[in-house]
Amino acid sequence: MRSLYIDGAWRDSVSSEALDVVNPATEQVIDSVPAGAAGDVDAAVEAAASAFPAWSALTPGQRVTHLAKALELFNARVDDIAAELTRDMGAPAGFARKVQAGLPALMFKTYIDLVEETGERYFGGEREGNSLIVREPVGVVGAITPWNYPLHQIVLKVVPALLAGNTVVLKPSEVAPLSAYALTEVLHDAGLPAGVFNLVSGTGPVVGEAIAAHPGVGMVSFTGSTRAGTRVSQVAAETVKKVALELGGKSPNVILPGADLAKAVKRGVADVMRNTGQSCNALTRMLVHRDSYEEAVSLAAGSAAKYVPGDPEDEGTRMGPLVSAAQLEKVRGYVALGVEEGARLVTGGAEPVEGRPTGYYVSPTVFADVRNDMRIAQEEIFGPVLVLIPYDTEEEAVAIANDTVYGLNAAVWSGDSEQGLAVARRLRAGQIELNGGALNPRAPFGGYKRSGNGREWGLSGLEEFCEVKAVQM
Repeated sequence: MRSLYIDGAWRDSVSSEALDVVNPATEQVIDSVPAGAAGDVDAAVEAAASAFPAWSALTPGQRVTHLAKALELFNARVDDIAAELTRDMGAPAGFARKVQAGLPALMFKTYIDLVEETGERYFGGEREGNSLIVREPVGVVGAITPWNYPLHQIVLKVVPALLAGNTVVLKPSEVAPLSAYALTEVLHDAGLPAGVFNLVSGTGPVVGEAIAAHPGVGMVSFTGSTRAGTRVSQVAAETVKKVALELGGKSPNVILPGADLAKAVKRGVADVMRNTGQSCNALTRMLVHRDSYEEAVSLAAGSAAKYVPGDPEDEGTRMGPLVSAAQLEKVRGYVALGVEEGARLVTGGAEPVEGRPTGYYVSPTVFADVRNDMRIAQEEIFGPVLVLIPYDTEEEAVAIANDTVYGLNAAVWSGDSEQGLAVARRLRAGQIELNGGALNPRAPFGGYKRSGNGREWGLSGLEEFCEVKAVQM
């Protein structure tokens, strides 16, 4: 069994309980981690609080030096880390290297670059009239992260928090925790001072709530379900700490008349099937004008059929298993529900995947004739399930797109870029992709409504881990 990492050393939990780590492709237990307890959180917070004065007193450049060494070690081990992610949460080997490990490496470097470029000015203070506006670290940051992009979400919290001068207590997902241990080893081997970073594995109701409730934690950054995020906010409110939430989504993909339909549908399907549909920002509602609707349905079915579930260790696999038995049951339940609700099952289904008797595999699924009031159009399925919804006017498309409790992501496809931008401005979501616009690691990412609050990525993501002080002069 693994250990906890507290105050610069590996140590046993005060709890004797363990949590099994299961390979979702084989259903075999491949490791175990401690089921940490509140006492472990106490020790980690104490270590982080003790390390905070010295770490926060370093210059931004000095903190960059520590993290740059960690990034160097990370990049040297990235292939091994990617292989761990394949075993841990079922990511296909190519996707694990390019995205599950590659994206964290990109974000790691992006934050270092941002602080190198702006750190002295950003943290040193800016004059506004007779005031000096200063950004300072919050203190001890509690980071609670999910299983779908386990390493990416850790990096998005830990790296900017540390660069801003905070110390950190991390609780990774118990479902896919192994990459958190890989990053911990990198930080340790890079010589990060004891107590600056601490890892306490365990469950949300025990370790997560202990972090959120702890009076020594100045901020909690949480990524996960809206239900769990709500609970974190409730617990954290008792000590009036800062809370940043990145939660669920049911993102619309609005394809306007005149857009390149074949390209838009192909890219839209790829977005939903990415990571076996386990992406909070997946464009799971495809809105198509009625005149092109049946053509879009046919194109979507053809594209989805190319995502054949397979062994994630096979280099040719495009879609691996879902992360767990519980997730498989949930996704199959939603597929069955869609049929019950009267949606037209175009491809896929809830039946076991042929040739895959072992592993948490599900077929890529496309539903047509979906109404936006159906549960499969309103609730986050978190699997490779796409629903197509027809509309008659642009006004109706915008209304359908915004008719959701979520607001994390959206997309617009248009043959007229000005029209597309006008529609993008009307969509209530934190990030909009216009005609397949490329990912920008310096642009803010985060949600409206029940998709959360606060922002990750770029300077906005760094800002989340700062307090702002005004010195009147």
